[in-house]
Amino acid sequence: MKGRLPAPRRVVVIGGGIAGLASAWYAVQDGHAVTLIDRGGPDGDRCSLGNAGMIVPSHFVPLASPGAVRAGLLALANPRSPLRIAPRVEPDYLRWCWQFLRAAQASRVALAAPALRDLALLGRRGYEALALLWPQGVPLAEHGMLILCRTKHALHEERDTAQMARRLGLPVEVLDAGAAAALEPGLTMAIRGAVRYPLDAHTVPQRVVAALTAGLEAGGAQLLWHTEVSGLRRAGTRVVAAETPAGDVGGDEFVIAGGMWSAALARGIGLPLPLMAGKGYSFTLAAPRALPHACALLAEARIAVTPMDGALRFAGTLELSGLEPSIDQRRVAAMLDAIPRYYPQFGPADFAGITPWAGLRPCSPDGLPYIGRTRRADNVLIATGHAMMGVTLAPATGRVISDLIAGRDPSVPIGLFSPDRYL
Repeated sequence: MKGRLPAPRRVVVIGGGIAGLASAWYAVQDGHAVTLIDRGGPDGDRCSLGNAGMIVPSHFVPLASPGAVRAGLLALANPRSPLRIAPRVEPDYLRWCWQFLRAAQASRVALAAPALRDLALLGRRGYEALALLWPQGVPLAEHGMLILCRTKHALHEERDTAQMARRLGLPVEVLDAGAAAALEPGLTMAIRGAVRYPLDAHTVPQRVVAALTAGLEAGGAQLLWHTEVSGLRRAGTRVVAAETPAGDVGGDEFVIAGGMWSAALARGIGLPLPLMAGKGYSFTLAAPRALPHACALLAEARIAVTPMDGALRFAGTLELSGLEPSIDQRRVAAMLDAIPRYYPQFGPADFAGITPWAGLRPCSPDGLPYIGRTRRADNVLIATGHAMMGVTLAPATGRVISDLIAGRDPSVPIGLFSPDRYL
């Protein structure tokens, strides 16, 4: 529906991660009175803070894919594998795994890829606008991304994905080892070849989160930190308040953007929102011996490498093991062992004393985010389930949520992202 904006509304955003911050920011830009509620603090250890900071339209293949199923089966007996599915017998976990297997079909990947591409490109345009608005607060390094392949098999697989990218209209280059080395003269790389995606970019997630938070404060939003939402109070077909220990927070529109904790709130309004925590690790070298120009992905190891303000961050692994925040040192060791195989300049001494970080990414069974309204309540919108794509998709998610609140047609098609798809 197109037309004039409705009267300003009271918008309550539950969740202060990057998707919630972006949703609140765009709602403020539309003139709404926004309250953001988060169970942690403004400097809390949210999963958007420790990730690789990549903005990657190249990542159009959803997590639920035939390749992920093969990798998951091979990893069942290997706790050091980049993808780890820890066997458990809990009903919700088994149901999620069954839904994942059903979704991991080539036909579904072909259907999802254009939708993810469009959402990611909208996210990239969002970062371009934020970088113009806050040039000191939102760095945007538009140097593309290199996928580095050590083996012939990995390079062959990445070439297949590159062909799919071309069919989707995304620019891509397949490089031999010499051409890749010419792009990173300060690095020594032990690779067979690489694939370069020129549209990809990277940023510093901590600075983006800080800039959005400051922008919300300057725009008059109310930020309620250290406040946990225990439920949503209804009146008929609408939600009228978010319930917290400090009292109810009333509103006209409610956005559930609480990452892994979104599922419990959604259940309170009768909405099944399957989510599995995908634990990821990262560590950052403050003064690396060499610094790449562009971000990179170490193909076989599935480790992301991103320069950030003179530091160098390595992020990787996906461990489906529930809401367990502890760090598995075997998985960290596997990352540390893999890095010198691609970058021989680095060795164990470079990582001595480094403290790893772990975060829980909210993963849907079909690998697609939940974005949009639900028919379970007239005035509730969902913005979660972004898995490893939270930074890339946050501005797009915020834009779509603000479109829906304002009664505008969404900026991109969102049918596949419906939060009601498991009803």
